[in-house]
Amino acid sequence: MIPPARTLKFLGTAGARFVVSTQLRHSGGLVWTLDGTTVWVDPGPGALVRALASRPRVDPAKIDALVVTHRHLDHAGDATAIVEAMSNGGFSPRGTLLAPRDALEDEPVVFRYAQRFVARRLVLAEGSRHELAPGVFLETPLAHDHGIETYGYRLSAPGFTAGHVVDTFWMDALPRAYAGVDLLVVNTTREHGRDRKYLHLGADDAEALVGEIKPRVAVLTHLGMQLARGRAEELALAISGRTGVPTVAARDGWLLDLDELEAAATRRRVPPRRPRGDDAR
Repeated sequence: MIPPARTLKFLGTAGARFVVSTQLRHSGGLVWTLDGTTVWVDPGPGALVRALASRPRVDPAKIDALVVTHRHLDHAGDATAIVEAMSNGGFSPRGTLLAPRDALEDEPVVFRYAQRFVARRLVLAEGSRHELAPGVFLETPLAHDHGIETYGYRLSAPGFTAGHVVDTFWMDALPRAYAGVDLLVVNTTREHGRDRKYLHLGADDAEALVGEIKPRVAVLTHLGMQLARGRAEELALAISGRTGVPTVAARDGWLLDLDELEAAATRRRVPPRRPRGDDAR
């Protein structure tokens, strides 16, 4: 069987420190494959182990680009390990490393010695656009509001564009920055957003994004303690009903066929839990 040419693998769906520290959900990040180019985004603690144990296996030696959206542990804990793995321990320098300047220089999430192991080191900034391979581009349209330098991204290949809204407080510019995408991935850490104590989006924020952007499919990931035990699936189903956009909550290890988005989303949908006992009244 020939594997799909375009896929998104969720090596982990953990969001924020408590889910990561308990590994209630894994923190391996996302692996995109677009027309032969493989891009690993935000490898948190345990990412390398999850890649090697996954089915189908993710081979770190075949990663073409590593993207770190910001320098928090849950997004960058295994970044140096991935760079070493993708470059044969530095003996075969290759691939591209992309991260905000402060994550490369001020407080390096990839140790300085290992930054020499990649063929290209590119700096993410508001409005930056980088060609990762012929026809495959990564853009960072907007600096997010997350307390440190943080960027979501748009990833495109011929005939397909995805947007990943990573950690941020709500910004009115978000819908415009990620407009026109086929797939919208939203880091959804809480049930309700708009609380500056946390600087994360809630499911209500995700619904606002989905309703305005109207992608073909939306996926919630980076789930915090409020959502990690099944609540995310219920909220995703409700978002689908209210927006008309197929919306699902990602699971650890899920491989999404990007060429069959709607069909894959339909298979992933989970109905809400049926009430039991007193809740059934």
